[in-house]
Amino acid sequence: METIQFTLLKNARLLTPTGIRPGSLLLGNGKILALGEDLSPPYLSHCHTVNIKNQLVLPGMIDQHVHLTGGGGEDGFHTRTPEVTLSQLLKAGITSVMGLLGTDGTTRHISSLFAKVMGLRHEGISAWMLTGSYEVPTVTLTDSVKEDIAFLEPVLGVKTAISDHRSSFPTLHELIRLGTQARAAALMTRKPGLVVMHLGNASSALQPLEEVLNHCDVPAGHFLPTHVNRQRHLWDHSLQLARSHKVNLDITSGINPELGARGAVKPSQAVIEALDNGIDLSQLTLSSDGNGSIPAFDALGNLTGLTVAGFDSLLQEIRDLHEQLPLETIWPLVAGNVAHRLKLSGKGALLPGYDADLLIVDDRLEIRAVWAKGQLMLDGQDLLVKGTFE
Repeated sequence: METIQFTLLKNARLLTPTGIRPGSLLLGNGKILALGEDLSPPYLSHCHTVNIKNQLVLPGMIDQHVHLTGGGGEDGFHTRTPEVTLSQLLKAGITSVMGLLGTDGTTRHISSLFAKVMGLRHEGISAWMLTGSYEVPTVTLTDSVKEDIAFLEPVLGVKTAISDHRSSFPTLHELIRLGTQARAAALMTRKPGLVVMHLGNASSALQPLEEVLNHCDVPAGHFLPTHVNRQRHLWDHSLQLARSHKVNLDITSGINPELGARGAVKPSQAVIEALDNGIDLSQLTLSSDGNGSIPAFDALGNLTGLTVAGFDSLLQEIRDLHEQLPLETIWPLVAGNVAHRLKLSGKGALLPGYDADLLIVDDRLEIRAVWAKGQLMLDGQDLLVKGTFE
């Protein structure tokens, strides 16, 4: 029988739902085994002790919107963005990720995304995916969205696009059909069965989703509009649906006027506005859109610029929010709320039995170490674990 190797993290400050508390964490077999004010190493067992030196220990970030196999392609085949590497995620403090396709469901494939997800799992982090792409009828790996979710363990839902000139402008009945397939598969598998809705700049905003909610009885929790802060009119409509229909909202950290996104609502400001409008924080999440392309179009629809979304924006928006709100209030936006939305048991909190996905940061929220499933992956500036071909 394999002997469990224990790790004791001492002299830490642990993030709890009620605030930051001094304490220690005992890790073993990839899990958090215990936490307390002053834990001792297990008796008669090998235990590696690490002095955290009064730094903060947070649950690792869960990024639920990443183009793992790349995105883009809006200005020719040479503008397809590259695959995400393990080191990109670790350096950003991301220990769990959900991948998806974007505009391009023609040269990008669900099968490749599935392989990438399984590859990242082998390399040491947690990974899941969505089936589908912008178009409807959408691309799948099996015969249907329902079967992809039901029979492919990493698949948690489906991606589609509305109110975007690159979408197929799905009809009301097509969107309802996506929702009912995702709902049926969710009931069979206890998965979230999400329908993640990419939003473009069109004036229709969330009207397609509002019509779905008014014409079918699939619970609103199955639908997750994303990029809701892309334009002011989108955000205002999102706030309206969050109040009237309890719709959950995924705010994109990389869509930021400070990063060149004209007309966008700064993500941290969007969170503050949501709270001011009486929306419960549990309805909100932050994701990066990492490795997706960021195209800019003029009034005639001509492409005027193209960049690639990074991952650093996720933690930066948390830093900006932390200037106004306590860390225990806002950290769920990138951890606990996401775990709840994706039905990831054992993720998103520092609790016994949960996965030992940990982020060690200083008081400025600068990353000092990253642990994934109990393994130290990043120590200071040193990447201890890299992707297979990095």
